[in-house]
Amino acid sequence: MPNTVHTVRPALLIDIGGVLAADHLRGAATDWANRLGIAPQAFVSALYAGNDDQILIGRTSEDAWWSIVADRLGVGPAMAAEIRRDLARRQGWNAELLTGLRRLRHRASSAVVSNAWPSMRTAVTDAGLEDFLDAVVLSCEVGCAKPDPRIYLIALDRLGADPARTLFVDDTPGHVEAARSLGLAGHVHVDAGGTLSRIEQFISDPQSG
Repeated sequence: MPNTVHTVRPALLIDIGGVLAADHLRGAATDWANRLGIAPQAFVSALYAGNDDQILIGRTSEDAWWSIVADRLGVGPAMAAEIRRDLARRQGWNAELLTGLRRLRHRASSAVVSNAWPSMRTAVTDAGLEDFLDAVVLSCEVGCAKPDPRIYLIALDRLGADPARTLFVDDTPGHVEAARSLGLAGHVHVDAGGTLSRIEQFISDPQSG
């Protein structure tokens, strides 16, 4: 019998915040800063300062982190819960990108790789992303966050993907450079049209890099 050559199909790793989901933080920070009588940057700092080695990599629960945020903002549990609900309501998905990924379902393996808090898992499920993605890799679940090489390697392993045939898409240039250092192709997201064109080009010819 003739030898059969099995070729690993192209793979796509793509970010959520700022790519598949719009960045809503600026508007939320302005609205809540006005309401609380603080600067927008102070609101952002209350939410995120120190989160990189805590909630973002699963060392602190979301409820515990929100207690810290409430203390920083000087608000009670009820107000903190209102802020939390408001931020969740503002979550919006890029319909054009999601439609494009669904179309590519049978041409490439795909996974999201996101620096995310635990609530992102529910958001991903509710949006139906798991219906057409092969893996969902969230920093809070795997214990490491971009640009740590481990999170890229975890995603590649879950897909059974060859780095040389994998495209990584993110809106943060440093995260893209980290992927390239591991042998992946990279694309810095600016808009849906440009990203979909780059994905299509890569899937059609992964060797193009």
